[in-house]
Order: sequence, then C-alpha cells, then structure tokens
Amino acid sequence: MVWTWIILIIIAVAVWMISMFNGLVVLKNRVDESASDIDVQLKRRHDLIPNLIKAVEGYASHERELFEKVTVARAQAVSAGERGDLKGKAAAENVLTHALRSVFAVAENYPELKASENFRDLQEELADTENKVMSARRFYNTNVRDYNTRREIFPVNIFSNMFNFKHRDLFELEDIAERSVPEVKF
Repeated sequence: MVWTWIILIIIAVAVWMISMFNGLVVLKNRVDESASDIDVQLKRRHDLIPNLIKAVEGYASHERELFEKVTVARAQAVSAGERGDLKGKAAAENVLTHALRSVFAVAENYPELKASENFRDLQEELADTENKVMSARRFYNTNVRDYNTRREIFPVNIFSNMFNFKHRDLFELEDIAERSVPEVKF
C-alpha cells in the first residue's frame, strides 16, 4: 500500500513537471511566432521604401541628401533585422521612422507630388504597414510578458533555469512620440 502511494506521488510530480515544462515551451513558441510577425511587417515596410523614394525623387530631385539618409537608415534596419539583435533592430527602426517623417515633410512642399496617385497609394500602404507593425509589437510584447512572468514564478523558475529558458526583452520604442503612427496628410 505504501509503495502504491509513493508511485502515485512520483507520477503526480512527474506529470506536474512535464506540465510546467510544456507550458514554458508553448509560451516560448508564442514569443518566437510573434517576433516573426514583426519581421514580416518590417520587411513589408522595408520593401515599400524604395518605391516611395522613387516617387518623391521625381518631384524633389534636389533632396538627394534626404534620400540618401532614408536609404542608409533602411539598409541599417534591414541589417539589424538580419543580426537578430532586438534592441539594435528597435533602434534602427526608430532611425528609419525619423527619416521617413522627413520624406513626408518634404512631400508637403510639392502639391503635384501629393496629388500623384502613386504617391498617395504608397503613403496609404506605408500607413497601413505602420499600423500592422504596431499591432505586431503589441502582440509580441504581450507574449513576452506572459512568458517572462511564467518563467519567473516559483516553482516554475527552478525548471526554467534548469532547462535554459532565457528572459526575453520587450520590443520597445525609445521615444514616446514614436508610439503614434506617422501622420499621413493628403
């Protein structure tokens, strides 16, 4: 009878440990999936930028320095994304956002450009992409919060350290003004 109880207790502890481990795996995979969602939206954003520059260049060709700044910022953002460094990626995307705001500010000086259907379509597409990036960031940060909370709560923290479930960083923006979607005016 005693052996039966010991075996049942061992089985219960094993099931409990497996449940904790599997819960951490599920949360880790959600974090990875949501990070991938951010990457998809950032790639979409990066792919739109060359077309935007071409559209604006036709009207504001003397703004070469601005276009180079945007091109360099885009290249740095793409490079940061390839390295997988989350903080570097966020910083590079912040620089790119500032550069894009400059392009839209320049576009304000060219009524013909603002009237261009191609430019309006690109602006709309970029604004939509910015909204999707922000949604993906919120989804990612929610998953990171849930994962980090779960892995830090006792007794799960013992197993999370034992099985090398690392802390994950949030995808944060540096400037509170950047938390809003860039304004697109027609």
